[in-house]
Amino acid sequence: VQLQAFGGGLVQPGGSLRLSCVVSGNVPSANVMGWHRQAPGKQRELVAAVIVGGRINYADSVKGRFTISRDNAKNTVDLQMNDLKPEDTAVYYCNVHEIYISGRSMDYWGEGTLVTVSS
Repeated sequence: VQLQAFGGGLVQPGGSLRLSCVVSGNVPSANVMGWHRQAPGKQRELVAAVIVGGRINYADSVKGRFTISRDNAKNTVDLQMNDLKPEDTAVYYCNVHEIYISGRSMDYWGEGTLVTVSS
């Protein structure tokens, strides 16, 4: 399974970025697709996740500013980030949680893409 993330970069406070993640390989259900982030000196945290049935969870810090979406046909998950703040600066990781028919579950991660919010 491979996850390729695109779209990071440098943006000024108040600006927008869109992250995209393409998932390939054996993830027939992709039960949960989401984005996490890790800022320097901090633990990795959930930013947003969308469950296969459509339920969405957001971190409180991004509610109203970020929007996650998934395309099951294309196996992609995007994160639209608006009104970015310096505290959003982090490496963003795409994640897929798969529960296989056997009952085994796996978490897959992309390599991460850096988002820097600075003037």
